[in-house]
Amino acid sequence: MRKLRVGIIGTGMAFERLHYPAYMELQDKYEIKALCDTDSNKAKEWAKRLNIPEQDVFSDYREMIKRADIDVFDIMVPIGQNFTVTEEVARAGKPIICEKPLAPNLEQARTCAQLPRKFGIPIMIAENYRYNEEVDLIRDMIRTEKVGKPVYFIQNRVMNFPRDMLGDKFAAKEWRQYPEFPGGIILDTAVHDIAALRHFFGAVDEVHAYGVPQDDPWAPYAVINTNIRFRSGITGQFTFYCAGREMQRPLTGLRIFCSNGMIYLEERDCGTINVAYDDGRSEQVPYRPQRGFYNELLNFYNAATGKEPISVPPEMEYGDTKMVLDIIRSVREERTVKVDDVTEYLPSYEQHHQGKTVQSPDYLM
Repeated sequence: MRKLRVGIIGTGMAFERLHYPAYMELQDKYEIKALCDTDSNKAKEWAKRLNIPEQDVFSDYREMIKRADIDVFDIMVPIGQNFTVTEEVARAGKPIICEKPLAPNLEQARTCAQLPRKFGIPIMIAENYRYNEEVDLIRDMIRTEKVGKPVYFIQNRVMNFPRDMLGDKFAAKEWRQYPEFPGGIILDTAVHDIAALRHFFGAVDEVHAYGVPQDDPWAPYAVINTNIRFRSGITGQFTFYCAGREMQRPLTGLRIFCSNGMIYLEERDCGTINVAYDDGRSEQVPYRPQRGFYNELLNFYNAATGKEPISVPPEMEYGDTKMVLDIIRSVREERTVKVDDVTEYLPSYEQHHQGKTVQSPDYLM
């Protein structure tokens, strides 16, 4: 199969630091064909760097999506614009890769989840945590009961948003400091952790959360503490603290207690999953940090060639987004909130397990 020709919508930090390096690793599978950014100077700088002709640089994505020679559009815009841009590209009948969360509110998220069926086009949400090596490894440990049956978990996620705002980081973006979507950095960042937990344990029955209010515009709460009950019967606590530091190591991280031992991941980038058994044995399982961006693009390409389904379509990411919004709702309303009212969406791998492949869409061949 030929390379997939990509149109980039948004040439900011997400493109520079997350997607672009992955595209460079996959140059045998992707060709960046056109660029679009409301900041035309930024797009033109990237065009020079990538040797893209001036006629392939746009300031209005509506003009770029008219191009018939682009196979897929990669959307990397502020969260408040995610659904609007995605819907317009989908309406034009174009395959899509879009950053998380899929929408800034529940109504738009629900509508976005229906776009692939409504317009008959493939859409992948680039939720890199669902594609990270450590997340897949832990999921497989749980499914195979490597340390016995999982019983409960604790996860403590800490970020210092006030400090990060002053550096050359994602938090320095004005739209993140003054978000026009509920939850602010809680929705923006905690959705990753929630996606990973749902990847491990599946559908969620209900959540009950508490929060410490703050006046800062980037998040309504400095911390949220959430009790979670999964449909499988597993329970646990998820804490997201966005206004400070955890200074003592080892970090609390993610700890999954099982009937025969424990699985421990100190932090996303540590490179080692620690497994401890009740009989005194221990094991350190290595992984390569931050491979989700590569793996998600590889998954989309493999879907285009009929080798596998898209692993994270909007139907699945809707559940992740809804759960974060439900947690915020639980804090605000001071009550338990039901989360998954329908069976959680899972891609069908049955045909692949039987040695068959899925027919690729004509416009991706």
